Amino acid sequence: MDWMTATGLIAMSYFLLCVIFYFTQDLYFFRPETLPKSFQYRYPFPFEEVHFDMEDGGYINGLHFKVPNARGVVYYLKGNSRSVKGWGKFARDFVSKGYDFFMVDYRGMGKSSGKRTEATLFNDAQHIYQWLKSQYCEERVVLYGRSLGSGIAARIASWNEPKMLILDSPFFSFLYQVHRYGFFLPLVWLLKYKMRTDQFLRNIHCPVFIVHGKKDRLIPFSQSRMLQQKAPGKVRIFPVEEAGHNNLPAFAEYHEWLYDILNDESLLEQHPGELQSVE
Repeated sequence: MDWMTATGLIAMSYFLLCVIFYFTQDLYFFRPETLPKSFQYRYPFPFEEVHFDMEDGGYINGLHFKVPNARGVVYYLKGNSRSVKGWGKFARDFVSKGYDFFMVDYRGMGKSSGKRTEATLFNDAQHIYQWLKSQYCEERVVLYGRSLGSGIAARIASWNEPKMLILDSPFFSFLYQVHRYGFFLPLVWLLKYKMRTDQFLRNIHCPVFIVHGKKDRLIPFSQSRMLQQKAPGKVRIFPVEEAGHNNLPAFAEYHEWLYDILNDESLLEQHPGELQSVE
């Protein structure tokens, strides 16, 4: 085999790899659990099931947990796996702190259906945010984005004026995160989900609080530092020293930070910067 033939085979293989990645990337980035429409959710605290029919034919299903005399509502944009059936358990972390809790499944997850793209993720989330504004004053709406949901929450915050934005284990951008593993691919052209949190920060006017485990191997803590460097005047980092990516709620520090963020109004006035862990 001469060098020209070898070069051609390598080029063809690389092109094929790019094509496969482009058409199969949703399989890598989303790990959905689908539920029948008849499925009945069960939780130990009061909730309502919510339904949204989107203009393009998509359908969004979610859960709305309520407490008496709520201080506001936490609009929780979840990660990339399973459905609200399991994620609903995190409502307790917020209703116990005096807030209503609202969460939906993205298209193709749980009972939600329809074609999923970056645009539909953003547009669905914005549509639902507008609905929440009809239920609550906007200054009582807290946006919370977890992992992949951090990029969606940041986009929605950039379009609106919520009370605050909380990012849980966020990436600098989804493009940056995927590039860590797929650096050999032309991701600028291939990647369907870029979620440029770093750029969205420019248009966010509310306080931004980041909670991130320092031992997170999936999305390293350094990406939160990078976000803070992009907007040092509005981003505060709350580190959880021993936490990884999927176990933040297992640490008392997380709940102490979360309580302070949600209920200590003085935090909204403090000088930004990394706060030390609770002793």
